[in-house]
Amino acid sequence: MTTSAIDSSLAPAFSSALRRLYFVRFAFAVVWAGLLFATSTAAGPVLTALVVIYPLFDAAAVLRQLRSPHRAPGARTAEWVNVAVSAIVAIALSVASTVSVPAALGVWGAWAVGSGIPQLLAAVRQRRSGGQVPQILSGGISVLAGASFLAQALQGNGDIVGLAGYATLGGLFFLISAIRLSIVLRKQSDGRGGSRGTSATA
Repeated sequence: MTTSAIDSSLAPAFSSALRRLYFVRFAFAVVWAGLLFATSTAAGPVLTALVVIYPLFDAAAVLRQLRSPHRAPGARTAEWVNVAVSAIVAIALSVASTVSVPAALGVWGAWAVGSGIPQLLAAVRQRRSGGQVPQILSGGISVLAGASFLAQALQGNGDIVGLAGYATLGGLFFLISAIRLSIVLRKQSDGRGGSRGTSATA
């Protein structure tokens, strides 16, 4: 069996797996943002736990995508970089969040830039799976938002609630991607159904 035939057979299954993962990531982002907004004034263990959980979940989600049995063969460097960066940032945030809000914002900003670039590259490479345009935009916005957080940190100020908005926007992009993938999969299913119907009547 040729590589192109393998890719063709795996694409719908991988797209379906991505769709489920994107829905989960959207739900997590919304819940996380709500919790951060509600507890933003409670510095200490609560804040530390929240800011650490987010990058850990991001790493776990990307790792899940990497280990999908339906994924076609190909380079996965960008995703592995994303996993590594998120894990390191979780450790850094566990320390920075106990120091000050600007320190946490600085680490988060650096992470947003560092993870936004691999996300952008991965989405461009997976664009044939469908639903990747929002992820391309998300990666670009992540870089811009990260730069903003870094600027606030360097000025010694900033509001941790801003991270809730960042997470919510990212979650919306995952939702849009999931919806777009649903449309792509439905069209593929209808196309296969039409082909079978034509063959049966030929």
